[in-house]
Amino acid sequence: MSAHPLISGRGLDDVLAWRPQGPVTVREFLADALALAARLPDGGWQLNLCEDRYHFAVGFVAGLLAGKVSLQPSSQSPETLQRLAVDHPGTTWLADKPADLPGMPGTVFPDLAALDRPAVHEMPQIDDDRPVAILFTSGSTGLPQPHCKTWGKLVQNGRAEAAALGLLQRPQAIVGTVPTQHSYGFESTFLVALHGGCQFAAAKPFYPQDIVAALQALPRPRMLVTTPFHLSALLASELPVPPLDLVLSATAPLSPDLARRAEARCGAPVHEIYGSTESSALASRRTLDGAAWHPLGAVRLEHEGDTTWASGGHVEGRVPLADVIESCADGTFLLHGRHADLVNIAGKRTSLAYLNHQIGALPGVVDAAFFLPDDTADGDGVTRLAAFVVAPTLDARTLLAGLRTRLDAIFLPRPLVLVDALPRNATGKLTRQALQGLYAEKVVHGHG
Repeated sequence: MSAHPLISGRGLDDVLAWRPQGPVTVREFLADALALAARLPDGGWQLNLCEDRYHFAVGFVAGLLAGKVSLQPSSQSPETLQRLAVDHPGTTWLADKPADLPGMPGTVFPDLAALDRPAVHEMPQIDDDRPVAILFTSGSTGLPQPHCKTWGKLVQNGRAEAAALGLLQRPQAIVGTVPTQHSYGFESTFLVALHGGCQFAAAKPFYPQDIVAALQALPRPRMLVTTPFHLSALLASELPVPPLDLVLSATAPLSPDLARRAEARCGAPVHEIYGSTESSALASRRTLDGAAWHPLGAVRLEHEGDTTWASGGHVEGRVPLADVIESCADGTFLLHGRHADLVNIAGKRTSLAYLNHQIGALPGVVDAAFFLPDDTADGDGVTRLAAFVVAPTLDARTLLAGLRTRLDAIFLPRPLVLVDALPRNATGKLTRQALQGLYAEKVVHGHG
């Protein structure tokens, strides 16, 4: 039976995390986790709702030491949590503040300073084959689906990503704008700290001024783990961004223009991670180096018909991918959008990702998304797209005129609806369910 340490490549007195009170060593972190583990209720499943990244990390490790599996839904809607509790009997919750989850016992994260923390002299070892987390898909194309992660694969995941980003040679202090429950935040802020030599900040800033403050509180080298949505808002704020050493983006395509502006403002290269909850992180690239993606570690991609399968390295089993992928002779690959995003109208094909890129590039557009509703055909049987746009200084006529210079007329949205904001979730994603609700409100019921 093989095993890996809970935290690798670190001494007990090395800094692992940064809280408002200051740095936290590996030894102090383990003492906090052991003290919390003794207070957790019985049950094999722990729903970790902590938004404070340090609380999440201590809670995850406490659950691990207490024999629990961490449940990490990307949505914390009452419907999602109720379904999760039914599917995992005996689930208990851990949260920063009291949670309203009738019938589910839980723990409010305690004041660590008040706990009786044991002395720590050695690093715990965890069996590689042990299931330690279940991550759930975002529900972008349907109901969230569970995906089990074993300890050995998570260790490989953290190391492979850290190696690809150069973090093993130059570890960074990390600020993340994404939730740790989400696969991207879990891997790129937590796992690369446990097994890539990095340090992480407890904060999960959302607004530009909070991101700036969180970065200022960390020593260099430091990196920002974020999304195109958060990065765009940060640059638009025109606040002075503290010098960075790396910017990492995921959850949606990052335009070269945004990457170029971010590199100029932050003084650091901008990289992207590609992956999914099902497969974990699969590849990385520096956006301005071109469209090709470089697979992480020992990851392998195989094509069968229109489907690409991922396996090897830290991938659990053999996983079908939702994207259209073209492999290149040099071992890299190109992404051509999601299968579910492909649009075929009157014999002409495009993707929602391409359409979103074109409308988002129009001057004055703050945010935008095309949508292909379930009932898509007009009276002539022709499929019609809709688009929702946040553009405070523009009207629909001006926007459509701009799109006519970029798109075939068959792909122009009918209707184009101006809105105050798009219903993005905590990772900046727009789920199909959220867009369907917006379409029902603004189009079907005529409130737009």
